[in-house]
Amino acid sequence: MAIPQTFIQELLARADVVDIVGRYVSLKKAGANYSGLCPFHAEKSPSFTVSPTKQFYHCFGCGKNGNAIGFLMEHAGMNFVEAVKDLAQTYGLQVPEEEISPQEQQRASEQKHRQASITEILEKACTSFRNNLKQSPQAIEYLKQRGLSGEIAKQYGLGYALPGWRSMASVFPNYQDPNLVESGLVISQSEESDAGEEKRYDRFRDRIMFPIRNIKGECIGFGGRVMGQGTPKYLNSPETPVFSKGRELYGLFEARHAIRDAGFVLVTEGYMDVVALAQLGFPHAVATLGTACTTDHVHKLFRFTDSVVFSFDGDAAGRRAARKALDGALPYATDTRNIKFLFLPAEHDPDSFIRQHGADAFARYIADASPLSRFVIDIAREGCDLQTAEGRALLASQARPMCLSMPEGVLRSQLIGELAKSIGIGMHELLQLWQPDKTGSTVKTGSRRNNSRSSKNRRTPASRQDRAIQLLFSSMASWNNLSGNQHVLLCGLPNPHGAAFLWLEQQFLELGPLNWAAIREGLRGHELENWLAGLVESAPADLEFDMKELNSILLELEKAEIASQLTEMAPRVGSNPQLYEQFKRLNARLSELKTGTMV
Repeated sequence: MAIPQTFIQELLARADVVDIVGRYVSLKKAGANYSGLCPFHAEKSPSFTVSPTKQFYHCFGCGKNGNAIGFLMEHAGMNFVEAVKDLAQTYGLQVPEEEISPQEQQRASEQKHRQASITEILEKACTSFRNNLKQSPQAIEYLKQRGLSGEIAKQYGLGYALPGWRSMASVFPNYQDPNLVESGLVISQSEESDAGEEKRYDRFRDRIMFPIRNIKGECIGFGGRVMGQGTPKYLNSPETPVFSKGRELYGLFEARHAIRDAGFVLVTEGYMDVVALAQLGFPHAVATLGTACTTDHVHKLFRFTDSVVFSFDGDAAGRRAARKALDGALPYATDTRNIKFLFLPAEHDPDSFIRQHGADAFARYIADASPLSRFVIDIAREGCDLQTAEGRALLASQARPMCLSMPEGVLRSQLIGELAKSIGIGMHELLQLWQPDKTGSTVKTGSRRNNSRSSKNRRTPASRQDRAIQLLFSSMASWNNLSGNQHVLLCGLPNPHGAAFLWLEQQFLELGPLNWAAIREGLRGHELENWLAGLVESAPADLEFDMKELNSILLELEKAEIASQLTEMAPRVGSNPQLYEQFKRLNARLSELKTGTMV
């Protein structure tokens, strides 16, 4: 659904941000403005103000600010279209849509109906699982042994999947309904027979069920845990039209109020960690869904708090998970945010640690967690002998992508200054060596001076990644014309480009194709807003979408990605037969791309 920018401007002109914010926050007159306790972070004295003349809200404590639409998105968990519709209904306006083709209208309508049908099925399954739990002494005993109360189980909607292969057939009489497969509840396979018959069976069997809810409280998927020694220990719903594990966080809906009360969110590694922590006095915990923490996860968390503590096991796997979480957090590490990393002893998870050492000991661990800046330095120094020039050069190389992923500010400057001292050069000299120009290559001091005059009169050409941003953000409908592999390629680019394409994909899935004006409005308050707006709006005024140019860009990006993988794999190929086969396949693919013989 594309909403004309003129309507959005008219809507914001009519809306009263004081009334909208006043639905959720107790406001008092304070001079020309209104003030109250900030709904985005815990505070005892009000630093949150709403201006009726500017029609803007701002918190001097956490920095959150925006208009009426932005407030509904940030605080009420609405997406852009939902916020506009809610606001329009309040003021008696009909939301218009820009003209789109009948095919696009039909596709949008079908997608909305499909998502609603899947959500309805998942809610029905959730109710069934909860009823099963009440009638299963074995499952109840298991949860009791894990120290969980009936109250906590009810709060998180825990359930039990029966052991039968087709137990869902008693819940859904039409077991052949294709939406049961698309929702992830049922697996469909074609039998090896002449008749080619389809074999269907339940995905979740004899497992404790953890419903996964979106921020609106709708069930969008499940995590299932075995009670014995079966494998896999955890089984998650697959990707569906309503569920993407790279964007959702388990327990966020249940923890949203506790997060604001506590002033921070604790990010753990598993469903049971979240529920057990809530039982033991830490209800502000959430978990990633069997995947690495992404920029989308971090962005979502910062809608509720400005302080995030990542909790990991102290083993090698925990360190690797922390490293990936760091990559997701760096683009959001502003001066007003607090990001920490907590590592428990290798033999403990949060549940076992608290039961052995107590809640106070765990709280001390949280308080003593490593700040992001210290963790960055620790990672950058890995394998570096700072007594040698080579070791210091390696430190600079390892620190560069992390530091340049951070937004500009005092925190980044202090971190770079500390690293420069360890490397043995000045901070400004280090930044000159690090800072890429618009084409993605390192700026050379001499060439900058020699070309400074001519550069004023010509536009610096965009990098391939920048150009792809300009093309796809200017023609969002073209995103649907790309293959799944091309989506993965673009979303997997280093930040900020990868994060931008992840955001674009999320907007497309939620709202369908939008024009740039609507996209721009949806970017309000986003960490990438200024960079993305500057990049897209700096494109030539006569820029037209060119699929041939985009395909050429994607071809070069894929070749670069494969070449990078081959370089990384090369030293290990000789000792690993499986890696060697993968190496050969990548080499063959690269040859196809270079010669244009793809099939």
